[in-house]
Amino acid sequence: MSNISIPLDVAAAEDHLMRFLSVEGVTGSERNIGLAVCDALKKIGVPESAIRFDDANKRIPLPTETGNLIVDIPGTRPGPRLLFSTHLDTVPLCAGAKPKREGDRIVSDGTTALGGDARTGVALLVVVAETLIKHKLPHPPITLLFTVREESGLHGARELNPADLNGAAMCINVDGQMASELIVGAVGQENWEVEIKGRASHAGVAPEKGISATLVGAVALAEAKHNGWFGKVVKPDGRGTSNVGIFGGKDNKPAGDATNVVTDYAFIKGEARSPEAAFATKIANGYKEAFAKAQSEVTDYQGDKAEVKFSHKPSYPPFELGKDTPIVKRATKALQMLDIEPVYVFSNGGLDANWLDKHGVPTITIGAGQAEIHTIKEYVNLKEYEKGCRLGVLMATLDD
Repeated sequence: MSNISIPLDVAAAEDHLMRFLSVEGVTGSERNIGLAVCDALKKIGVPESAIRFDDANKRIPLPTETGNLIVDIPGTRPGPRLLFSTHLDTVPLCAGAKPKREGDRIVSDGTTALGGDARTGVALLVVVAETLIKHKLPHPPITLLFTVREESGLHGARELNPADLNGAAMCINVDGQMASELIVGAVGQENWEVEIKGRASHAGVAPEKGISATLVGAVALAEAKHNGWFGKVVKPDGRGTSNVGIFGGKDNKPAGDATNVVTDYAFIKGEARSPEAAFATKIANGYKEAFAKAQSEVTDYQGDKAEVKFSHKPSYPPFELGKDTPIVKRATKALQMLDIEPVYVFSNGGLDANWLDKHGVPTITIGAGQAEIHTIKEYVNLKEYEKGCRLGVLMATLDD
């Protein structure tokens, strides 16, 4: 790494990370971690008046303890406002995490995930603010954004009021592994679901009088697979992926409850992803056509069919930034100053960046050491975390 002078207190940065990893805040329950961040910010000199929670939680269609945390730091020199973002929440597997250091890693005790996704980002944003304030580094106006419910559907970023960002011109989102990897784009996602109402009958005495909802679902999924809509999807007019995630009954119960009864109800839910929103919709429509065909093929002895109700809607939009976009150029310059070769990545997973870009703020995503996320093997690579912190401070202070 370059010896460029960045006054980073590495020990303090690691202390912030250990502290935030120790605070539980699974998706939807972000109040405690939000308050811990507020406390840390006030201790490093951010005035309480600059720290606020928005009301995005009132618009999120799932119980959510608090809104997004937004912090405004006045500039010490002119320049376009920078937005630094990350998410407060962790996946439920992180509940009860007990972080500990092992060499150049922070790990859990092996019974839970760790929460490096994205507590590395939470810590990095606080470190950036602390370094700027402590060393009086010149920087343009900066807004820090800590979103809620990222892990359960990017809800905090989606329901954000763009006006609360005070005209931010570009954004650095922290939610990746390697500091060298600049995520400059990501797929969009369309969610689909289907309810199948068949007819129950005794499966041994009169199976012909029943209409099996599970069979309709099975035939439809086989048809979707046959037509190339399942898994990796490659067509002349587009590409993407799809998956069937839920196949069950009502209220998280199984589809059916006895082997001697023809199943009268099934609920199936899936997703479609693509770099093009229109093609994600096309994948979902491929499933819709498959269910319609299955509906016509599975009948009772009189030709009666099941009732099939299929619906789909966008979950988040795709985006992609060119290398000449100001925020990409800024990140590239900063990495090169650190003697790190940038790697430009297009993600097959959704990020808060998808919605921030949709809100009019071009956003790249950088990494800060999180690894093996969403598993009990999760860890934080402290060398990458340090690189990410240096990258963040440098991006905050670069001349435009």
